[in-house]
Amino acid sequence: MLDAAGTRLRADLLNLFHEPVDSVLDDVVFDRHARACFAYQYERNSPYRAYCNHRGRSPERLTHWLQIPPVPTAAFKEVDLIAGSTSAVEAVFHTSGTTEGLERRGTHHILDLSLYNLSLIPNFAARLLPDDAEMPILSLVPRASELPDSSLALMIAVIMERLGNEQCEYFATARDGIDFERLETALRRFAADGVPVCIVGTSFSFVHWIDSMTERNAHFVLPPGSRLMDTGGYKSRSREVPAELMLTSYEELLGVPSEACVNEYGMTELCSQMYDITLSERVRHGATATRRKRPPPWLRVRIVDPLTLEPVEPGATGLVQMFDLANVGSVCAVQTEDLGVQIEDGYRLLGRAPGAQPRGCSIAMDDLLNAVRKKP
Repeated sequence: MLDAAGTRLRADLLNLFHEPVDSVLDDVVFDRHARACFAYQYERNSPYRAYCNHRGRSPERLTHWLQIPPVPTAAFKEVDLIAGSTSAVEAVFHTSGTTEGLERRGTHHILDLSLYNLSLIPNFAARLLPDDAEMPILSLVPRASELPDSSLALMIAVIMERLGNEQCEYFATARDGIDFERLETALRRFAADGVPVCIVGTSFSFVHWIDSMTERNAHFVLPPGSRLMDTGGYKSRSREVPAELMLTSYEELLGVPSEACVNEYGMTELCSQMYDITLSERVRHGATATRRKRPPPWLRVRIVDPLTLEPVEPGATGLVQMFDLANVGSVCAVQTEDLGVQIEDGYRLLGRAPGAQPRGCSIAMDDLLNAVRKKP
């Protein structure tokens, strides 16, 4: 739960969430919101304040939101980045970690779940349901009650409840994985009835399903208007599958055209997401769009040099920085270890930078830990 000042910030943000997702937010307006969030977090998030002081940044010294120091995602594994009291936390999300279970998991404390939900709904609706369709949402991810620390499981639960119809259904459990037989029986029923569906899951869950269908020579022709959302990478998984091959498989084995296959980029450390704009552009403008992700108005993205963390030229590959105003209860500015490139008015995300932690992120992480150890 946010305190009184946080509640006032929340009220301002709700106005942004009601703006069309494709609207362009004036930089002066974003700057005002971002610096207000920074001042709030600087006062209440002591590890972050120590880090900012170490870097010579404070609310009084800032002249623009781009000067707000992003924290590396690795910091969420080492310190509790909460802009408030632990007793006020409404949910705790954890990163997935490695299959061996040896890596420390990142932790994101959420002070206001309603803010998370209210930023999620219009963004998902704009990218996956731009035609205002009310359809069955079929999940390849277990229920949130089985994965209470998964931001993805909560996300799917919210969209099924708020945006789906009465035929929404889960086809996976934490214990047994995906029930392919039950899933495919349901798809045959929907196909026979001419009911389009929206299938959501992790990229690797789709890989398993595609493997299974390929082995059995199974395929479907889902009704026109069907679509799917995949998300997540292949960290610590047995293999990677190129995005182009996945799109081909979706079309050949499910009958879902590539423009209706939307990849989502989300992080445990962020409250907001980005989605491919292919489906929304096709529905609204009848055009085939270059595959890219366009952030909602309350999320800004910068592509920076892996060594210096300074911005690179548009079209150049670098590390992705996120400035998410919905992250009021933790830290709005986050430095990822993911590579990306700016394309037109959006971004293409290229996955985790190979090898060790990028040097710029490593230096930032050392600064944060040193600052936390030295703080009063």
